[in-house]
Amino acid sequence: MSEQKKIKVWDPLIRLFHWSLVAAFVIAYSTEDDWMMVHSWAGYLIGVLLLFRLAWGFIGPRFARFSDFVRPAAEVKTYLKEMSVLKAKRHIGHNPAGGAMIIALLLSLMITVITGLGAYGVEGAGPMAAWFSGVGQFGWKMLEEIHEFFANFTLLLVVVHVAGVMVGTLVHNENLVRAMVTGWKRAEDDAVEAWKAGNVGLHGGRLER
Repeated sequence: MSEQKKIKVWDPLIRLFHWSLVAAFVIAYSTEDDWMMVHSWAGYLIGVLLLFRLAWGFIGPRFARFSDFVRPAAEVKTYLKEMSVLKAKRHIGHNPAGGAMIIALLLSLMITVITGLGAYGVEGAGPMAAWFSGVGQFGWKMLEEIHEFFANFTLLLVVVHVAGVMVGTLVHNENLVRAMVTGWKRAEDDAVEAWKAGNVGLHGGRLER
């Protein structure tokens, strides 16, 4: 590697989760009406990925844990205000706004998956068929409406997320997309010391020159 210090931030499972979720969402969103079987299986995959991410948020390496990036609303607001004038502090892991976006995406996707399973179950298909078999036409319609709303809302969140990644890449002069592929991020000396201090007793981080 180059002489510049770098930190292994994103573990292999987080990176696999991220790009698998991207692929599954694109497939699910683009096959809703014409390829229902493909749409359903993509939805199942999203559901499994979400369950993994919830667990990994508690037992995974430092930067994957919710405790590392879920910040108070006031801190998120301050970060966004600083970013609006291109002076936001750089974070090795997720920044406060990025952390808030992750939670929003997870919640929106969960609702999308649950209502999708419910609507499919009303039709007598899928793993939730026994639970939703007694739901009438009105209930099915409501599930469909909620499912479609949150699918579109998730897409909106994705657009905002991508825009945020682009802005962060420019402001901090760091390719955040590449970091999610390789796992490595740049680390200044003060950031390295803070990371090393906070990483005592935790796994999932490596520092190289």
